[in-house]
Amino acid sequence: MATKVRTILKWTGRLFVLGLVSFVVLVIAVGIYLIRLSADLPDLESLARYEPPVMSRVHAGDGKVVAEYARQHRVFVPIAAIPPRVINAFISAEDKTFYEHSGVDWKGVVRAGLASIRNKIQGKRLEGASTLTQQVAENFLVDTEQNFSQKFRKMIIASRIEKVFTKDEILELYLNEIYLGNRAYGAAAAALNYFGKSLNDLSLSETAFLAALPKGPANYHPIRRKERATSRRNWVLGRMAANGYITEQAATEAQKDELVSVERLTGERYVAAAYFVEAIRRQVFALYGEDQLYDGGLSIRTTLDTQMQQWARTALRQSLEEYDRRHGWRGSVQKKPPEADAATVLENTKRPAGIDESWELALVTAVTTEKAEFVLVDGNVGEILLPELEWARKQLPLAKLGAVITAANEVLVKDDIVLVEPLSDESGGYGLRQIPQVNGAIMAMDPHTGRVLAMVGGYSHQRSEFNRAMQARRQVGSAFKPFVYAAAMELDYTPVSLILDAPFIADGGAQTRFYKPQNYESGRFYGLSTLRLGIEQSRNVMTVRLAQEMGMRPVTDIGVRMGIYDELAPVLAMSLGAGETTLWRLMGAYASMVNSGKLVEPTILDRVQDRTGLTILKHDKRDCPGCMLDPDLSRTDGSLIEPELPEARPQVLDTVVAYQMVSILEGAIQRGTGVRLRSLGKTLGGKTGTTNDMKDAWFMGFSPDLVVGVYVGFDTPSTMGEGEAGSRVALPVFKRFMAKALTGVSNAPFRIPDGVSLVWVNAKTGEISRPDAPGAILEAFRPGTEPNQADRGIRLTIGGRNPGLNQLGLRGEEEDGEPDPELEDEDLLDGVY
Repeated sequence: MATKVRTILKWTGRLFVLGLVSFVVLVIAVGIYLIRLSADLPDLESLARYEPPVMSRVHAGDGKVVAEYARQHRVFVPIAAIPPRVINAFISAEDKTFYEHSGVDWKGVVRAGLASIRNKIQGKRLEGASTLTQQVAENFLVDTEQNFSQKFRKMIIASRIEKVFTKDEILELYLNEIYLGNRAYGAAAAALNYFGKSLNDLSLSETAFLAALPKGPANYHPIRRKERATSRRNWVLGRMAANGYITEQAATEAQKDELVSVERLTGERYVAAAYFVEAIRRQVFALYGEDQLYDGGLSIRTTLDTQMQQWARTALRQSLEEYDRRHGWRGSVQKKPPEADAATVLENTKRPAGIDESWELALVTAVTTEKAEFVLVDGNVGEILLPELEWARKQLPLAKLGAVITAANEVLVKDDIVLVEPLSDESGGYGLRQIPQVNGAIMAMDPHTGRVLAMVGGYSHQRSEFNRAMQARRQVGSAFKPFVYAAAMELDYTPVSLILDAPFIADGGAQTRFYKPQNYESGRFYGLSTLRLGIEQSRNVMTVRLAQEMGMRPVTDIGVRMGIYDELAPVLAMSLGAGETTLWRLMGAYASMVNSGKLVEPTILDRVQDRTGLTILKHDKRDCPGCMLDPDLSRTDGSLIEPELPEARPQVLDTVVAYQMVSILEGAIQRGTGVRLRSLGKTLGGKTGTTNDMKDAWFMGFSPDLVVGVYVGFDTPSTMGEGEAGSRVALPVFKRFMAKALTGVSNAPFRIPDGVSLVWVNAKTGEISRPDAPGAILEAFRPGTEPNQADRGIRLTIGGRNPGLNQLGLRGEEEDGEPDPELEDEDLLDGVY
């Protein structure tokens, strides 16, 4: 018996030692395993510093969001700003014991572990029991494959997170970090992307839907898998009721709601802003780099006026389409093979990018002399009558047109696939459409601040991202003339100084034997003309003669000083706008003129703030101590006194000269090449511009508080056709836009600065006149330079001499003077070199 006891004790001891050793080995092995698992995991310090990537948002000047840039679409919302209902919904759906555990729900782990062993044997996915903390931990792991090692790693990180963060901080991380599908990371981004709402505006059923998504966003898509999504949402509502967060009645009522999602950042407002927001993206990228733009959570406040932007896009597109129809038909989109099924071919024909929503693809089914019949993609039928096809003459090289259309079958044939648009009248008919090849740009800007309110860089950003407002360098033609005349008036010329408009010839340099500019109406000259008349009627020859008389140095100087050019060759052709620049730079120069000669630089950025709200860029850098609310700045009636800000911008053009040019350009609208704008009935000034062979057309115009510039031309320079000058191609864009932009705006006159003397003169001759005399206008002079009957300040140079009128045999203007103000346009560069 004693032997048996000793044997039992002996083996018991051995087993105990073996067990102890095994336990120690197991502990060491587990320790080593855990150390290896956690070797590359973030430490407590890095967890405390963690900030999730946040998308940058672009706001228009009126606060509307117009673009978002992100690798992960996330809007960070502090836990204090997250509605309790959102928190309760996610806790009910994902981790009802969140406030009770310390990162790991061990009961859930045991249950999921047993299920996972069974699933592993069967080759199925491991079952999870992840708490919210563990789901947050998962975001710190590069490898998210579901295996036992990863689950242990998540537990380790979760325990570390619970040591570093409070429960509310963990919730804040979770609700801003979790991926919820539809490009949305975090509950706030999901609320925007699915419903177009903030978290505070979500209904109970919408909140529950978001809480249903973490299990698998693709499985509960509100459109593709609506039934499953609704079922999962209703389950969440049930759990919220079971956990006491809502009543059973509220859950039942919310379960009846239809699940309806929306598309964000779509529609005309966002399409119209495409060129503008791309320019913003490029600028912010250049300033702060890729990581800050896409992950830094920048708040980018721009100068954009969304309404003006839509008006600008519409004005440009309508005018480009109008020009395109003047130059004929280029043919169908494609042809249907004779043996192919009509419905199949039409359905598979790709809709051209960038066309209006109202344009549709149509397959021509029959054509007679009077009409063309067609079928649309949806199976509806329609017809295009002959009058709507008369514009579609064959387009020939050099902007020429083919024969006049007398029958519908001269334009279309059966099996043509074309673009059509319902007519705006009540006829029920359709019009034939085609995408313009010509392109252009329009900008609108506040001339006092440089804030760009609208910018459209082409017919369609979808078809071409090239921004013709900022990137296209083209000759500006007569749009540069105002600066030539401004340079002259800085040299003490006046608006009534006389320059001879007569044949001119000069040395053409190495490329051209002679330089012989012509007026728009080639071969016609008008004799002695005032500087005002030279601008109003855009006289080429007298402009070149003026440039020769005063020398090209003042011309090149003002071109650089006003920011139009970096440098300008001192050759006479440059006085007619032969130098290349962009609409962006020309806008700044015209704005400076309207702004009393103070330099104005266009800007599309008002302010940039980082993710914490700190302003890191501000366009207006002036100090404003009086901008803080101060009782001492209040009037007796309680209203605030507007603080005075220092004017730090340089004076690039004499104040008096700037107003003289504004007044002269106002005359160009009243009596000159911009006379078509008179019908708007607004205070306007402006200047057309056209280059050689009608390759580029411009109109630069302004009201007292708005500058608008338009450029039109082919991307590969070629003629736009005979007569297609600035007043016919670019001016209509300006007119369409201003008709909208100035609606309801008071018709105030241009501001007259100090130091201007106004004298009544004859608009045509510049001679002193009575106020009630026909053609009398108030002309602006620098005090002491006003004309009198004895001396009108005539400046005239022929061949380097300054002869009098009798020597020239000239009295006044040839024929009877001023050209017809209804002329199509004004300017033609001839012999540019």
